[in-house]
Amino acid sequence: MEEIKFDFEDLKVYQKTLDYIDFVYNLTDKFSKHEQYGLISQFQRASQSIALNIGEGYGETKPLFIRYARISKGSIRECVVCTTIALRRKYITIDENIESRKRLAEISKMLAGLVSFVKLKIAESKNN
Repeated sequence: MEEIKFDFEDLKVYQKTLDYIDFVYNLTDKFSKHEQYGLISQFQRASQSIALNIGEGYGETKPLFIRYARISKGSIRECVVCTTIALRRKYITIDENIESRKRLAEISKMLAGLVSFVKLKIAESKNN
């Protein structure tokens, strides 16, 4: 049977976000179990929110997509805070902290580029 794909699944930023979710799950597997309903849950949900908002917003109007992309960027900042807390609690290493931040910075730049492209398309459509 043929696999059904949605347009947003081909976005590189979406694929990078899925990779980051896997990264977060691997990190949080090592956290203290008493964090199951605290930092583990928050970190996993924040990472998921990046991808969820990309997927949800991509099928909407261009201005609405920009709004969802901004929400994704907020979730990126939330992941930065979760990373910092995890480092301070010694749940992750300095290298894992650096890797998390690199990935988040890359996703953030990709989202910013996509938003710029969408804004350009909005401006072009107003001029035509």
